[in-house]
Amino acid sequence: MYAWNRQRPSVMPHHRYRPAHERVEVPRTGERAWPSRRITRAPLWVPVDLRDGNQALAEPMDPARKRRLFDLQVRMGFKEIEVGYPSASRLDFDFLRELAEPGVVPGDVTVVAFTAARSDLIERTFESIRGLPDVVVHLYTATAPTWRNVVLGHDRDDLRKLILDAAGQVARLAEGLPVRFEFSPEVFNLTEPDYVLEVCNDLTALWDASPDRPVIHNLPATVEISTPNVYADQIEYMHRHLDRRDSVILSVHPHNDRGTGVACAELAVLAGAQRVEGCLFGNGERTGNVDLVTLALNLHSQGVDPMLDLSDIDGIRRVVEHCNRLPVPDRHPYAGDLVYTAFSGTHQDAIGKGLAHHAARAAELGVPPERAPWEVPYLPIDPADVGRDYQAVIRVNSQSGKGGIAYLLGARHGLDLPRRLQIDFSAVVQRATDDSGAEITAESLWELFHATYIAPGERGGFASWRTAETAPGAHEFEGVLESGRVLRGTGNGPLSALAAALAGDGVEVDVLHYAEHAMDEGTGSSAVAYVEANVGGVTGWGAGQDTSVLTASVRAVLAAVNRLSPSGT
Repeated sequence: MYAWNRQRPSVMPHHRYRPAHERVEVPRTGERAWPSRRITRAPLWVPVDLRDGNQALAEPMDPARKRRLFDLQVRMGFKEIEVGYPSASRLDFDFLRELAEPGVVPGDVTVVAFTAARSDLIERTFESIRGLPDVVVHLYTATAPTWRNVVLGHDRDDLRKLILDAAGQVARLAEGLPVRFEFSPEVFNLTEPDYVLEVCNDLTALWDASPDRPVIHNLPATVEISTPNVYADQIEYMHRHLDRRDSVILSVHPHNDRGTGVACAELAVLAGAQRVEGCLFGNGERTGNVDLVTLALNLHSQGVDPMLDLSDIDGIRRVVEHCNRLPVPDRHPYAGDLVYTAFSGTHQDAIGKGLAHHAARAAELGVPPERAPWEVPYLPIDPADVGRDYQAVIRVNSQSGKGGIAYLLGARHGLDLPRRLQIDFSAVVQRATDDSGAEITAESLWELFHATYIAPGERGGFASWRTAETAPGAHEFEGVLESGRVLRGTGNGPLSALAAALAGDGVEVDVLHYAEHAMDEGTGSSAVAYVEANVGGVTGWGAGQDTSVLTASVRAVLAAVNRLSPSGT
């Protein structure tokens, strides 16, 4: 041990675990080719959110959410989408039947249906895909020794026969249908290389793969167990030794147990993979599947067309958060609320100078700034490429040196502003302090926040109102305006009923984001609610405060309406 390294042995029981090289052989034939390669084009991206991602959710998607996510993936440009496990779920089966309706799936999009290697499940899968114009039937079974011995109770020969019998049934049922085949040896990365190669080559022959009807061999790192270079070596071995290589699409499906799923996928593509399965923003079992958004934008940052439309990253994120009922973290690559934000003054200075230099260079080249080569410190891509306003983001940070807006409002007044509201309010603060340049106090911040976001909901609204739950999941809102007019609406919650009532009066309101919390501890504490809404095509925020959460919420909606609508309520 070096003298400068003072670390000492820990109490962690590391001796219980075997390193990857003791658990699986990684054969080497010749020199590695992948380290010297460069990715110059996007692989075929295959989102598995509707199957693999969905099965990892505490509350799986309902049909409306599944359809919304599927439609998003089509709009983004995905051409092969795994949509479900129809033999395992009635909801998945029904969703495939919905997709089979004429005109639902575009002609250039292939649907993938997932099934275990079991006769009754395969039969059910083919029932679900009847009438679909272009389908991949995805057959899987676990092949690694621990899974064979502990889970399945089969030796190598027995499992190989089981897989071949299932693949033969798939081939018979697919006769005359527009169906191609995919096989996943689950836990590929812990399976003996000679065994998985033998099984894959058997299926290539059984399914009679050809260049115009290739089979997909999908090689999952089902549970990450090694550094990404080991996975790349395993993929390169298969790439070099698969039979009928021009008739095989080599696919990978990395998970993220070691936090290196993205690196595994990128090195696997260098090693010969042509297709990558993953999820938007990396949802999935345990630590998740590989993140297709990060992979695609990594290519974008290297000057390679990602072959996906990610120009509205916040719109994509909102749909995925809604469908998964999971937030995308603030520091998530490319998509998090804070990833283009610098809190350090030196970083802010470098970014500001970089943006000025970028604008000047664009003028010299005679091109718009969004077309000029991008070289701005601390920003690996232009936030505008994904629909972000980097000027607004920098404004948020430029205020952090003037008292720490979010910190002061939280510490002194109990506010926990949603991140996008912080961005919005920082612009308000900047306008209020530009003339004086003075340090803003916590009390002044609260007064400005109240006047901007809360006060509009406390005036010009309802003289009285009430809500009632008329049936499970059905709510009614009735309010009497100060003018005496009565507005009524129904919805699946109090706020949706309020929005319906306002719509009946000509004010279209779409609540995009809602949050609420108590301002202090104790049962008598005031609550504050925050609403981001689109009112008549304009998006902005409102807030409400009251001892009743419902009252605070209604006031927050009215505040947004009164701020954004010329006529208000």
